Amino acid sequence: MSMPSGTELLLIFGIVILLFGAKKIPDLAKGIGQGIRNFKKEMKEEDAAPTASATPDAPKQVDTTASTTVEAPKTTTQA
Repeated sequence: MSMPSGTELLLIFGIVILLFGAKKIPDLAKGIGQGIRNFKKEMKEEDAAPTASATPDAPKQVDTTASTTVEAPKTTTQA
């Protein structure tokens, strides 16, 4: 698939103007730019911050001295 030619780009731009209006296009472009900027900022912050899973904790020991008792459920008879 090749890049659109000049006439195809003009046609696409004309359709966008008809759909959104000339006043909305700068707002749309500003929103797209802010979204890209925020995305790049978050990606940089994620790369800079060390992850908690990078250093795994030692396995926890199970306490075998503790014991629990389980009682059987009490049955009641209804008459």
